[in-house]
Amino acid sequence: MSSPSPSPLSAAERGADKGTISISFVEEALVGLRARGVDAEALLEHAGISPELLNAPQARVASSHYAALWHSIAQAMDDEFFGMDSHRMRAGSFTLLCHSVIHCDTLERALRRALRFLRLVLDDFEGVLVRDGNSARVVLLERCAEPRRAFAYGTFLIILHGLACWLVGRRIALDHAAFRCSEPSYSGEWRVLFSPDLRFGQAETEIVFPADYLGMPNVQNERTMKVFLRSAPANFLVKYRNSDGLVARIRRLLRDIPPDAWPDFETLAQQMHFSPSTLRRHLLEEGPSYQAIKDDLRRDLAISQLCHSDKSVLDIALDLGFAEASAFHRAFKKWTGARPGEYRRALAGQ
Repeated sequence: MSSPSPSPLSAAERGADKGTISISFVEEALVGLRARGVDAEALLEHAGISPELLNAPQARVASSHYAALWHSIAQAMDDEFFGMDSHRMRAGSFTLLCHSVIHCDTLERALRRALRFLRLVLDDFEGVLVRDGNSARVVLLERCAEPRRAFAYGTFLIILHGLACWLVGRRIALDHAAFRCSEPSYSGEWRVLFSPDLRFGQAETEIVFPADYLGMPNVQNERTMKVFLRSAPANFLVKYRNSDGLVARIRRLLRDIPPDAWPDFETLAQQMHFSPSTLRRHLLEEGPSYQAIKDDLRRDLAISQLCHSDKSVLDIALDLGFAEASAFHRAFKKWTGARPGEYRRALAGQ
């Protein structure tokens, strides 16, 4: 796989790597829509997501396409919570939520006000902020005795955590996240979004973080809020991922290097000022191996180029460091469940 690429990725192409979203998130977002008999296929195509990709469990979609789908579903259902509560979170609720917290001076006041707002909007969920020594917890209380869909818990917490991160202008690192439900197939996405320490089948759904964050000032204002609202809350899925973690640091390092020149593990450890054994141990703590990080980045870059360029499959394969197109075809099939040409045709609706 490693013969030199004659045409390394341009800076623009590397910078265009905004991440991808599992097709499982698309499937979950459509559940309530389908239950109401709304034409899901039309909304998918409008968002630039081929319905054919739903047949490939490993498929991924560009984050921008998922964001467009999020907004389309919210408008079609008049519900920004995708029909997962007995009371609709009507379209425009998130904007009003932002207006309600924008003048709070600290994160703690903003979170408490946001949770009061969501308690008025939703009937089945109530979030409570609890200080517990050096830790702060947002606990999700429910009316239903049985656990809800994992996607319902995740959506509530994504909205709240993403809003909090935006207000203080930085990612709020979570100590752990716990969920009443069983572990979903897409839990790997949540390990990047919430915390490597995820716990399922728990008595309560909660996120836990250092209490010091609560005293942080709100750095946003009405002007910055207008810009923020153009893509929120869907942008939370990418914007406030764990950018300080080791995996994110390695991805950033690799994005600045043509794939055919990516370092071997020992060289990477030296460049990051670790011994190989220490780097291996830290990666084990976060989850993915170095090979998995490289595969994921190649996958995301491949999807980005198939979506946003007219390059041939062969040129994309060479750009990504593959010696020949057939090796790229096999890898892409493993990553997404489809061959590159099939994936591109599906995106084009052919």
